[in-house]
Amino acid sequence: MNDLQQWFKRNGAMAGALAAPMLVMTVLAMMVLPLPPWLLDTFFTLNIALALVVMMVAAHMKRPLDFSVFPTVLLLTTLLRLSLNVASTRVVLLEGHTGPGAAGEVIEAFGHFLIGGNFAVGLIVFVILVVINFVVITKGSERIAEVSARFTLDAMPGKQMAIDADLGAGLIDEKEAKRRRAEVGEEAEFFGSMDGASKFVRGDAVAGILILIINIIGGFAIGMLQHGLSAGQAADNYILLAVGDALVAQIPGLLISVAAAMVVSRVGKDEDVGSLVARQMFVSWRVMAIAAGVLFLLGIIPGMPHVFFLAFAALLGGAAWWRRQQELAPKPATGDAPAGPVNDGEASWDDLQPVDLLGLELGYRLISLVDKNRQGDLLTRIKGVRKKFAQDVGFLPPPVHVRDNLELRPSAYRITLRGVVVGEGEVFPGMWLAIDPGGTGTPLIGTPTTDPAFGLPAHWIDERQKENAQMAGFTVVDSETVLATHLSHLMQVQAAKLLSRTETQELVEHVTRLAPKLIEEVVPKMVSVATFQKVLQLLLEEGVNVRDIRTIIESIAEHAVQTTEPHELARRVRMALAPAIVQQIYGPVKELEVIAIEPGLERLLMQALTGNNAGALDPGVAEMLSKSATDIANRQEEKGVPACLLVPDAIRSAMARLLRRAAPRLQVLAHSEVPETHLIRIGPILGQLAA
Repeated sequence: MNDLQQWFKRNGAMAGALAAPMLVMTVLAMMVLPLPPWLLDTFFTLNIALALVVMMVAAHMKRPLDFSVFPTVLLLTTLLRLSLNVASTRVVLLEGHTGPGAAGEVIEAFGHFLIGGNFAVGLIVFVILVVINFVVITKGSERIAEVSARFTLDAMPGKQMAIDADLGAGLIDEKEAKRRRAEVGEEAEFFGSMDGASKFVRGDAVAGILILIINIIGGFAIGMLQHGLSAGQAADNYILLAVGDALVAQIPGLLISVAAAMVVSRVGKDEDVGSLVARQMFVSWRVMAIAAGVLFLLGIIPGMPHVFFLAFAALLGGAAWWRRQQELAPKPATGDAPAGPVNDGEASWDDLQPVDLLGLELGYRLISLVDKNRQGDLLTRIKGVRKKFAQDVGFLPPPVHVRDNLELRPSAYRITLRGVVVGEGEVFPGMWLAIDPGGTGTPLIGTPTTDPAFGLPAHWIDERQKENAQMAGFTVVDSETVLATHLSHLMQVQAAKLLSRTETQELVEHVTRLAPKLIEEVVPKMVSVATFQKVLQLLLEEGVNVRDIRTIIESIAEHAVQTTEPHELARRVRMALAPAIVQQIYGPVKELEVIAIEPGLERLLMQALTGNNAGALDPGVAEMLSKSATDIANRQEEKGVPACLLVPDAIRSAMARLLRRAAPRLQVLAHSEVPETHLIRIGPILGQLAA
């Protein structure tokens, strides 16, 4: 048994491989060799059967790629019909004088039974079929195929980038990504092929008209001149055969045209055409009830065919009543519903919930802040925070997932990033936080605390103390503002971590819409999306906004020829963004007071942080440097001057990483990042060798 199955499998594969070449050879043979009438009948019947099969497959497919071989099938069936036209024309012209049965029983049947033996009726029927096929179906499907091919090719880069984004975010694995990329490529090739293959159907309709005219003219000439038939006899024989032959070829051509139109006009991927039509057209009882009412009104008008209109009105009315009863029927209880497998307590992949990229957890007393029925506007504040972040930083942050957490204190909240707590605090709805900006010295009646965002001294006060606190110079804000400000501050600090692969992909797509030529030459041709993301993250880690995305991309395009290393590209981008970086630190001033490094310490740092000894800095020196930088940065902020350290280019990145944790507000600038339009004034000196 197994040997027999293997034989069928092996020979079936060989037969499938030879099917297309054999069909092409058969087509060529029919064009060259004369065929007997019985063989013509066989091929005509085969042609009709193939057309029916193709149309049924097109009607039951769920997506266009399920019938990806259709363009090839369209070509082969067109060739088969044309070869049959050639073979039947030869027989009609050679044997037409013998009678209507000269070209076989199929053509004779179409000539007698379908058109009643009247060639004038046959001509009219043929013209109508050609108009339906050529003007209506073929023209429409050709246009749909052309537009689909154009849109599919235009959307191909975006689909590929979306697949890369899902792969980078871990939503799919490499195998699934390869399958999706192949599917996107096959879809583009399919619609491109359909755009060209639709011309086959159009050309077939034109060829049918020309062949009919040639057969009529040739039949008249041959019948009257060669066989001595009268005009009436020649018309009865040759025109009847020509019309029957044209109809035999045109009806399968019409079926193939309908199949082509169904393939290119297919929308949706889950159901076949019949299911979609039944679900979308007859789902609403109101639609059927209105249609039944209109038919009923037409049916009672005097002079109208009452039986037909009223019968269809009754059918639609009954269908509307049945659909209405289905909607009103009570749904089965959850315990009686057979939907889904019974939960036996076993763990499943549905139990695995993805970690929120940015989350906000609230104690139960803070739920009122997000309840619009209780005038809570925290969600509106969060939307404003995200919008302000996008305008300031340069990319749209991920949504904030807000949920309650009964494990927290009633008035506490917690901000998480990728499931890790990055900030927490406590707010009291109905009370106000009076923040001391420094030096007020006025005592307040309230609960002492600190501002959760910036650590400033503050007091929680009630409504009665609000006006006094404002007059004393305190900054007074409500609970929603406290929480939204804390969230905004943490988003600014954690901007680099908020820029995931998904946000990077969305940023690329946004720039593509604004400046398609700019982005497509750089990402992903010169640098990958991952490298582009890393460059942006390195900038954000040091507080550099990426709003000027054009300058960033142009700088990457300029230097990506020499290197694609993210840190080096980020250094070059910082030089291009120097005016914006300086303005972000100092504002619109032209004289910059900077912190300098003591020359001896600078030489020591150059030796330790560059060349082969990069990173080999003595721990004692590193500790002294961090402490000194923190003290100087605090003194600068107390004076109201930005804390900015000016260092040589070679050690800027290393110094920024070294001092980031000790003095997070200290900015580190390289000499090359100071614009020529600005002046430098040396302020405090960082470190002494003797220290």
